[in-house]
Amino acid sequence: MSCVQELQLLEIMCSYFQEQSKDAVRQVIFSALFSLQGNKADESRMATLGKLVSMAIAVCRVPILECAATWLQRTHSAWCVRLALVLVEDYCTLVPGSISTLQNICSASPRFCCQLITAVTALYDFSSEELTPPPSLLEMVVGWITEDPRLLLLTFINMPLSSSLPLGCLEVTPLAGLLRWCVKAPLASHRARKSAPEQETTPTCDELYSKLHLSVLQVFLMLQVHLTEQNLLGRLGVLQAESVAALVEEVRVLVEELNTLHAANHIQLALDRLAQALQVAMATGALLCSREDLRALCSRLPHNK
Repeated sequence: MSCVQELQLLEIMCSYFQEQSKDAVRQVIFSALFSLQGNKADESRMATLGKLVSMAIAVCRVPILECAATWLQRTHSAWCVRLALVLVEDYCTLVPGSISTLQNICSASPRFCCQLITAVTALYDFSSEELTPPPSLLEMVVGWITEDPRLLLLTFINMPLSSSLPLGCLEVTPLAGLLRWCVKAPLASHRARKSAPEQETTPTCDELYSKLHLSVLQVFLMLQVHLTEQNLLGRLGVLQAESVAALVEEVRVLVEELNTLHAANHIQLALDRLAQALQVAMATGALLCSREDLRALCSRLPHNK
């Protein structure tokens, strides 16, 4: 298929989903086109999906973004991360000035943006320099959340309690991923500065992570209100103990990589953020875990002040 034919196909798809008035029909067709089957055609499906969603963002085709939100909710996280990478490359890397186009989508399709945040936090896990969130992406995500913190709970609030997500899919909220960003950012920034001493840490990024940390704590408090209203407090945890255990282990490994003496302030900040978040998560019912289990979980970390 030539580039012109591919563009024509994408335009036809955009028009179809825009003109189809029944959401249920749109969702079925979208699923039929882009559900992954475990065969060679999956690569072609993913390539087309990435271009279609990118085009939908550019021309603000909300029906496609809503279908993409459902796809992100029900597809294995490995594929979701790939879609997120395509969008980040299109709007943050290739043409940096186009980030405003993606930023403006939040008011048109907040559900898509909630799922996109979950996907990008799964993608950028600070395991390497390349997997550190680009500053423009960080700024956009923090802007979305600061403007409307409830954005992070949209998928969770609108998901029927009886529904179960497929194995290996993204978490139901981006909270665990955002907590990872807040906690690991100080450690990763020191690691980057150690490998490139001439490179200064960006104060703006430090401030953004600080704002993000505060927003995550605020969302835990909002979540408590929702759980109480739905009579789910103490019965349904949103921050999974497995996610916390994985984060604790990642922090332990990062701390061991750093020179404790020279990185003392960064380590202290990371541990403080982790302790604050876990304390608030337990108090608000977001994390269902006994203090004894949590203490055992965190016992391998350095002591914070």
